[in-house]
Amino acid sequence: MSATAAARLRKELSLLATDPPPGICAWPVGDSLTHLQAQVEGPDDTPYARGIFLLDILVPDSYPFEPPKVRFVTPIYHPNIDSGGRICLDTLKMRPAGSWTPSINIPTLLTTIRTLIAHPNGDDGLMPEIVS
Repeated sequence: MSATAAARLRKELSLLATDPPPGICAWPVGDSLTHLQAQVEGPDDTPYARGIFLLDILVPDSYPFEPPKVRFVTPIYHPNIDSGGRICLDTLKMRPAGSWTPSINIPTLLTTIRTLIAHPNGDDGLMPEIVS
């Protein structure tokens, strides 16, 4: 990881520690900047309210030009998240198939995942038995 990318990631982690988005926290695993864990609270007024979901985040050396790999560690019954914790979300994919851009940061990505929990995308489900 370049020094610039590492500095950006440190800044993002500092922001998550001092002023996190609602219902979200994240921290490095050990001394690694490229392996993070996050905790996302289930959004209010959803079946997931009061749930606490742990996510595993692997940040590639080419971050922010490539999205991190994120998966749910905590099992969740959701049409856009499979039984292995993989998430079907455009923001986690490179263009042209996805919508990842270098301007997206870890706090924004986690907020987007929390929004997906509350608002499943039935047109792009990973779990067909849940979508139907």
